[in-house]
Amino acid sequence: MRIIRTKNYEEMSRAAANIIAAQVYLKHNAVLGLATGSTPIGLYKDLIEKYEAGVLSFAEVHTVNLDEYKGLAPTHDQSYRYFMQHNLFDHIDVKPENTNVPDGLAADPAAECRRYDDLRETLGQTDIQLLGLGRNGHIGFNEPGPIFVKHTHVVDLTPSTIDANARFFASEADVPRQAITMGIGYIMSAHQILVVASGTDKADAVYKMVCGDVDPQVPASILQLHANVTLVADEAALSKVLEAGVPVC
Repeated sequence: MRIIRTKNYEEMSRAAANIIAAQVYLKHNAVLGLATGSTPIGLYKDLIEKYEAGVLSFAEVHTVNLDEYKGLAPTHDQSYRYFMQHNLFDHIDVKPENTNVPDGLAADPAAECRRYDDLRETLGQTDIQLLGLGRNGHIGFNEPGPIFVKHTHVVDLTPSTIDANARFFASEADVPRQAITMGIGYIMSAHQILVVASGTDKADAVYKMVCGDVDPQVPASILQLHANVTLVADEAALSKVLEAGVPVC
């Protein structure tokens, strides 16, 4: 795992955006795996700025998002489809039909999971998969559990995840209790994985991801087994890794 240390959130966002931009420069029809949450917002702003400056185009790109809350309409202001439209898609030249987010309102969630896996197969290997990191080590909405789940599936959100996301809703009671998430198998099938992390509240999860045992109770720990992972994190998120003496760039 290559680890890039940055001073702060802004520097982290810029460095991560440059990695994604480089992939699109090299392959105009790249398949980008995208993530939501507060951490990627800054890098999405940097990508928008590159597009507006005329140095980057997403016209041939396909995107595949990791997850969506079960039960939220795409127009709900806390749905991940809404997040992606507001924070990226509406501001660049990506074709709407080339953007993909699971359907949180699917009448048959199991069929929606199968559809999403079939879509991934049709698009082919993801060129770069962006990941945030949950405080409990989850990636996508793959929560701690007894096994690593390979395929897209419906997951029950843990209390810690519900608590972490409550700040985005009117109250904790409004946070959905389930989500549809891409499985670990498809995340690991990406050619390159880019993880972003910021803040002291992520330091423990980052340490366990990098230095701990590979354990489904820390889903991100499986990234140790991938041949091409880059972690871009600020000094606060890397504090425990730095204390352990792990080499960083």
